[in-house]
Amino acid sequence: MRLVVAEPGEADLLATIHATAFPPEAAWDATTIATLLGLEGTFGLRADEKGFILARQTLDEAEILTLAVRPDARRGGIAAKLVKTVLAGVEAAGAHSMFLEVAEDNTAAIALYAAFGFTRIGLRRDYYAPGAHALAMRLSFAGTTPGLSAK
Repeated sequence: MRLVVAEPGEADLLATIHATAFPPEAAWDATTIATLLGLEGTFGLRADEKGFILARQTLDEAEILTLAVRPDARRGGIAAKLVKTVLAGVEAAGAHSMFLEVAEDNTAAIALYAAFGFTRIGLRRDYYAPGAHALAMRLSFAGTTPGLSAK
């Protein structure tokens, strides 16, 4: 499996992957993905045509916006490789912490993030839809204090 930088011109492919990984009402379309990839500080990595991750970094904080792996490609380490690569990149670029939201019933994703050291910091009620809550999670990188910028 090869990781490559996701480009706005690949938005149709990324939207197709996203649509296989999420329920129809939660899937992002190509316009949304292309717009996000065009924003300053936002970037993505694609694992062939099997999965991708979008993230953004602003100063010393970073956020995973979405992580999608096709169902037929799951349990092969793709998500872990994407997360690991993004975490290393944002930490090297000066991030002190990384945030994300994940559906509270997505036990596989929660376990993946917990394995990287993410901890629950809150609950966002009705984040995805009425009754569909999200856990807010954060990872603090070693040797840093969340919320304090380097001097």
